[in-house]
Amino acid sequence: MAAVVLQGSLCISRQQFGATAAAVSAIQHVSYSSDVRPIKKPALSQMRKGAGGRSSFNGVVATVFGNTGFMGSYVCNELGKHGSQLILPYRGDNYDVFPLKLVGDLGQVLFQPFDLRDEESIRKSVKYSNVVINLIGRDWETKNFSFDDVNVKGARRLARISREMGVEKFIHVSALNATPKPAAKMVLGGSGVLKSKYYGEIAVREEFPEAVILRPSIVYGLEDRWLMRHVHFLRRGQDHFPLYKKGLGITKMPVSVNDIATAIYEIIKNPDCEGKTYQAVGPHRYYLYDLMLWIMNEMRMGEDEGFKISDLRFTPFQIAKVLAFEMMPGKPIGNMSREMLELEATTDEVDYGTPTLLDLGMVPSPLEENITWLLRHHKYRSYIQSVVGDLEKVVPPKPVI
Repeated sequence: MAAVVLQGSLCISRQQFGATAAAVSAIQHVSYSSDVRPIKKPALSQMRKGAGGRSSFNGVVATVFGNTGFMGSYVCNELGKHGSQLILPYRGDNYDVFPLKLVGDLGQVLFQPFDLRDEESIRKSVKYSNVVINLIGRDWETKNFSFDDVNVKGARRLARISREMGVEKFIHVSALNATPKPAAKMVLGGSGVLKSKYYGEIAVREEFPEAVILRPSIVYGLEDRWLMRHVHFLRRGQDHFPLYKKGLGITKMPVSVNDIATAIYEIIKNPDCEGKTYQAVGPHRYYLYDLMLWIMNEMRMGEDEGFKISDLRFTPFQIAKVLAFEMMPGKPIGNMSREMLELEATTDEVDYGTPTLLDLGMVPSPLEENITWLLRHHKYRSYIQSVVGDLEKVVPPKPVI
C-alpha cells in the first residue's frame, strides 16, 4: 500500500486520506521531531547529512558571538554535539578560542577575527550562517567599552547586520531583571547592567523583530562568575560574609548553564519561537541569606566553624576593598565591583505571563544536584573525606514558596 512517510516513524495512508485537503491539514499539524529544523531558504549546503552527532550535519550553521565567555563554551558544545557547523568570531589572542575546535568534528568549527565596532568583520562572520547567537555582554565598564557600547549599540549592530545578511534566526541573551529604572542599592541610579540590557532588548527588537530573547537569572556552572566570586577569599571576611541587608528579603532563582545551552538549541529547533521572549530561571527560589549559608556549609565554613553572615552596609572595610579593586586596570579582582554587589542585592523578578524554560519542554535542574560537585575543589580541610559517619551531609535550605 502506498504511503506518505513523514519525519520519524509516522505513516499516513493515501487510501485513507486521499489527495484531499484533509491529508494536507494532517501533515501540517504533525509535530516536529527532535532533529527537524524547517529551512526557509532550501539549499544543498543546508540539508542534513549523516546519522547524527558531531560527525554529521544537521543543517544549522550558527555564528556564536561571545563564544570565549563562560556561557559560550557550553553553548558551542551543545550545538556541536548535534552536528551544527559553528563560526566563532573572536577578538584578541587566537589561542583563547582554539580549545573550542574540539566541540565539533574536523571542518565543523571555523574561526573569524572580528571587532564589535567593525561592521565588515561582522558581515564576514554571519555571511554563511542561518542562525546567529549573541552572548556578548559586559558587567563591568572599561575605558574602551561602556555598558552602552556593548549591551545596546553592539547588540543593535549585530541584529541589524544579521537581518541585512539574510540570517533566519537571531537569538539574543539578555538578563532577567532588565528594566529602564532599576532600584538603587549599592550604586547611585541603580544597576547600569540591567538598564543597558533593557535598552539592548529594545534595540534588537527594532532591528530584528523576529529575534528570540532569552533572559537568564543567575547562571551557575563550572568556572562561573557567581559561585566563584563567593568562594573567593577576597569576597568574604576572616570569619564573616558581608551581604546587603544580610541577604534577608532578597530572593534568587539560580539556573544551570547547561540548561541555558539546551534552551538555545531548543529555540533553534522550534519554528514557533520567533519574536518571543523567554525567562530562564531555576526550579526553586531561595533567600540570598540561605544561599550563602548553604555555600559556606558546603565549603565547611558554616556557623559551626564560627562563620556568620554580616550586613555589607556596616562593613566599611569590604566597601573600601571593592572601591580599591575598581581603580585597578583590567578585570575586577575576584569579580568584585559595585555593579556586582548591586546585582547581588537585586531580587529575581519573574513575570509569569512570559514563557519560561518549561514552555520549551525543559525541566530545569535544581541547584541541589550540582552545588556539591561544583564546590568540591574549594572545601576547607579538603583532605577530610566525606565518607559515611565522617561528616554530616549538608542539608539544602527550604525554597521560598
